[in-house]
Amino acid sequence: MRIAGITIPDNKHLEFGLTEIHGIGRARAQAILDELGIPQFTKPTDISTEQENAIREKVESFTIEGELKRTVSANIKRLKDINSYRGSRHAKRLPCRGQRTKTNARTLKGVRKTMGSGKRKLEKT
Repeated sequence: MRIAGITIPDNKHLEFGLTEIHGIGRARAQAILDELGIPQFTKPTDISTEQENAIREKVESFTIEGELKRTVSANIKRLKDINSYRGSRHAKRLPCRGQRTKTNARTLKGVRKTMGSGKRKLEKT
């Protein structure tokens, strides 16, 4: 089953398989399936073509994949262009929503190497 150029895995339940599409999370996937009257724990191989087409139409009515990525990147570019605080944080690749950075955000700031016990032993001798 392909929706918006993304292949939905046949071995996953539809509720989780739909989350492969960028812009659709579990809550939205559950809402789509509830609205169409399809049980959440059915697999893509077990649904009819009419149900598949209904899911495809409903999913494509949302902003997903490339269009969503373009919108998000345009919003970030706008923040950088107007020199806002959030834009400067994006430019520096730091958290911009008030998260703590002294002890968190190691993947963004880089991992600090602390002196382990082996290193101290070498310095003492």
